[in-house]
Amino acid sequence: MSLSGADESLDQVGGLVEQFTAAGYRELWTSELTGSDAFAPLLAAAAGRPWLRLGTAVAGVFTRSPGLLAMQSLSLAEASAHPVFVGIGASSQAMVTGWHGVPYAKPYTRVRDTARFLRRAFEGDRVTFRSDSFDIDGFRLARTPPRRPRVLIAALRERMLRLAGAEADGVVLNWLSPGDVQRVAPLVLDGDPDADIVARLFVVAAADRQAARDHARRFVTGYLTSGVYAAHQVWLGRGPALEPMWRAWQAGDRKAALAAVPDHLVDDLFLTGDEAQVRAGVADYIAAGVTRPVISVVGPDPDLARGLLLRLGAAVDAAPGPAHNNQLIGGKRGRRPAR
Repeated sequence: MSLSGADESLDQVGGLVEQFTAAGYRELWTSELTGSDAFAPLLAAAAGRPWLRLGTAVAGVFTRSPGLLAMQSLSLAEASAHPVFVGIGASSQAMVTGWHGVPYAKPYTRVRDTARFLRRAFEGDRVTFRSDSFDIDGFRLARTPPRRPRVLIAALRERMLRLAGAEADGVVLNWLSPGDVQRVAPLVLDGDPDADIVARLFVVAAADRQAARDHARRFVTGYLTSGVYAAHQVWLGRGPALEPMWRAWQAGDRKAALAAVPDHLVDDLFLTGDEAQVRAGVADYIAAGVTRPVISVVGPDPDLARGLLLRLGAAVDAAPGPAHNNQLIGGKRGRRPAR
């Protein structure tokens, strides 16, 4: 099931949610690419299902004003009987400027100021906010959310990770291994020992493990050649492993770039193999400190991917650790993980 807003139209969301809640999923997350925005599919999914837990992973802070983000969060909060998770992030220059024509300026500051604004707005305050990012004079939500949304910050490297612990209720992690989680989670928890550690986990369903690795390589070359994601992997220590791929990519040899992505790097960043191996991989992330694993299944065969996603409905509940509900953000053939 995909709640990315890119694969299915909104009129399909209700039927898909029925299938996957029947399989055991109780928590739904969305991302943003160029389909529906992060909030619309969650509102469609929540219709008649107030028991669902809902979250964005993530909504961009450059492509909407802080006030609009607060208003969208209010709508989501009123649709659920639980506190909703409003994951926000800077995205990337390729998306913000290339796709939306918005200047990508001071992303750390924009995320910080947006988090501060939202927390005040959710309390029902009349907010006047002056900063390097924006000036807002006298904004007040028409209604205070019935349960204060939990603000999460999408973070890759140390400065943003520490910001998530200091200014938000948790973090959204991306493109990392269980070992990486053990390294980065303490940077968030130093600021807030009760922070939510949300991680997007990319599962690849294919006929065999090598076919899954080959499919995953296309995501690696599509994403880890981008500035912020490349820098993230260098910071995590994968620069030497990725250097041959970067050289081929810069030379314009896409085929050589794919071939240069080593199996061990794919195995670090993706869950592949059979159902039991994927379940074990989810358990590894939880043991490393992830409190809310968000599972996305992609693959060359959409039916195979959909079937695996259905069978994983009990994977999170069955794994040891602090997470108690299944989380889901699915994918289909060729769909890129959200930036």
